[in-house]
Amino acid sequence: MPSSEGVFFLTGKDFKNAGAASSSLKGILEGMGIPAATIRRVAIAAFEAEMNTIIYAVAGIMNYFITPEMIKIRIQDMGPGIPDIDQAMKEGYSTAPDYIREMGFGSGMGLPNIKRNADSLTVNSIVGEGTTVEFFINLTPGD
Repeated sequence: MPSSEGVFFLTGKDFKNAGAASSSLKGILEGMGIPAATIRRVAIAAFEAEMNTIIYAVAGIMNYFITPEMIKIRIQDMGPGIPDIDQAMKEGYSTAPDYIREMGFGSGMGLPNIKRNADSLTVNSIVGEGTTVEFFINLTPGD
């Protein structure tokens, strides 16, 4: 399998296009012949990260890197930052405003779902500047 990489640009509060980047990534992985179970994990984690950017940040970028060994996704946003990453990792913890919850988002499962579906997750954040979420999903030999 050849390596591949690319970038998607995310715009905060653009709910009309929410999920477009993770959906496009899913199509790329399908075209590369990645197994469906792996694609599902990537799509869930990428969607959660994409939605966090759209909900909280002004803008962000999603980079993907695919090698024969792994899939790496890095999302960097220009958002408010996360004051307490440990708290944000707890299922059900959310700082989403009511109007976001009324749309069906902001349940506090974003980071926990990324962690559940990734083989490795790193979250770095600076309050007032933004957040970087990076996760890896390993590809087993023969995938």
